[in-house]
Amino acid sequence: MTATIASARKPAPRRASMYGPAFVAAIAYVDPGNFTTNFAAGSRFGYLLLWVVVAGNLMALLVQMLSAKLGLATGRDLAQMCRSRYSRPVALGLWAQAELVVIGTDLAEVLGGAIALNLLFGLPLPVGGLITGAVAFALLGLETRGYRRYEVAIAGLLAMVIVGFLFDTVLAGLDLPGVAGGTAPRFSGPESVLLATGILGATVMPHAIYLHSSLTSLRAPSLKEASPGPLRQGPLLRLVRRDVLVGLGLAGLANAAMLVIAARLFHPSGRPADTLDDVHAGLGDMLGQGAGLAFAVALLASGFASSSVGTYTGQVVMSGFLGKSLPLTVRRGITLLPALAVLFAGVDATHALVWSQVVLSFGIPFALVPLLLLTRDRTVMGALTNRLLTTMAASIVAVLVVSLNIYLISQILFG
Repeated sequence: MTATIASARKPAPRRASMYGPAFVAAIAYVDPGNFTTNFAAGSRFGYLLLWVVVAGNLMALLVQMLSAKLGLATGRDLAQMCRSRYSRPVALGLWAQAELVVIGTDLAEVLGGAIALNLLFGLPLPVGGLITGAVAFALLGLETRGYRRYEVAIAGLLAMVIVGFLFDTVLAGLDLPGVAGGTAPRFSGPESVLLATGILGATVMPHAIYLHSSLTSLRAPSLKEASPGPLRQGPLLRLVRRDVLVGLGLAGLANAAMLVIAARLFHPSGRPADTLDDVHAGLGDMLGQGAGLAFAVALLASGFASSSVGTYTGQVVMSGFLGKSLPLTVRRGITLLPALAVLFAGVDATHALVWSQVVLSFGIPFALVPLLLLTRDRTVMGALTNRLLTTMAASIVAVLVVSLNIYLISQILFG
């Protein structure tokens, strides 16, 4: 297959097609790395850190809204805007780090898919990694026939993740007083602070920022060229907001369900949930094999979808920063080979997942800061320029997320 993703971009009807980008971006917030963090938080501290998951989801809503709004206002994605607004050395530097982010992203996603296939069918991790890469490639093939088919497929996989955790939540039962208590901000010692830092620090996914702006930009030409009037901008912006609220809201519910299940089952029993294998075994023992199966299927859907989304993002950032694109097979190979090398080398999957999150953390400020600077610039955004309150809130989020990631990286690297 030699068709490139960029070549398949075609205009679509304005209103109905505004729904979908947030569901693709939402996959970044329920990737295998989130599975590990949320279950670890619930198993160690019960409902204590549920408020952190909620706060993180609110931050993600704001950031992805800004990303979508940039694409809507300009008709271009974040990478394209950076190339047009910054010097060539700066644009090349941003592209290089974005490529590392995409590789780190695919490492986590392929590992998640490989672990899921191991849990479901007992396949060796390297074989599972190859299958995950092949399925992700097939999903990307849908995009070359029109982005709507691709988005529907990704939304279907997101639905599998959500249904899987809803099923396990029903089996586990809800402790409503415990859930309510978990929404009150508080900590319990240094370890809970560090884990909360990990949850919040991994909230904003840099590749989701690039991709969301790209998917939204496909929906409409630049509003400045089409119609600068508020009558046209208002309805489109409301549609984008609904898309973000629903897509990211569902991802937030899935993350909260992971922590709630762990708090309900693992925390009282004292069973560890530090690895995905621990979680699968614990759910099977305490709720029955159906619960373990639902978890593994949700993990598999997450791995397949998020690996595909990561590769798609790689094409977006290369096309945006360099004005070039690669054949889909080459693009898939660039992001897949490092993950396969880790699997074939026998590196511990959990440790590899942790280190992939470090790579992602490094890339956050290079996507988040330009996004904030661009969306507050009236010469770029026109009537969709951020309001002062929005800019202030986004600035607080940017400072918080960047600071937390610096702290998290220092803890991982230096203990």
